[in-house]
Amino acid sequence: MRYILNTAAATATATALLLTGTAAASAAQAQPTQAAQPAQAKSLYSPSALVLTIGKGEDAATATVERAVTLNCAPRPSGTHPMPAAACMELLFVEGEFSALAEKPSTKPCTRQWAPVVVTAQGVWQGKRVAWSATFGNECEMEGSLAEGTVFAF
Repeated sequence: MRYILNTAAATATATALLLTGTAAASAAQAQPTQAAQPAQAKSLYSPSALVLTIGKGEDAATATVERAVTLNCAPRPSGTHPMPAAACMELLFVEGEFSALAEKPSTKPCTRQWAPVVVTAQGVWQGKRVAWSATFGNECEMEGSLAEGTVFAF
């Protein structure tokens, strides 16, 4: 009887030691050391993703969109814009102020017919929300004001 009790006690002790050791080893393996973790960037780029439109109408809310493109400037220029790198550089030059792109007077001789055209920019520029629009008297005036730029050249 004593033999059975000693054997049972030894088996229980061995099992407890085995389970405790396995649990400790599993816990140690579950938490990787700092050196084993991959290096993470301290900061990411600020997103710059825009939808640019050109439409017919007097204001952005009621204009009929005729052309639209996407423009992504970070991490690298891309999108459906025909010249994304040049458009991103132009926006970088004016620090994302779309009004600076359209404040030049028209360089083209245009008729005075009233056929309003609206250009819009919606999205994010360097992490900041953008909701901008400008209305021109007609397409000729729009092309004249934005003639040297590439952002709305699509």
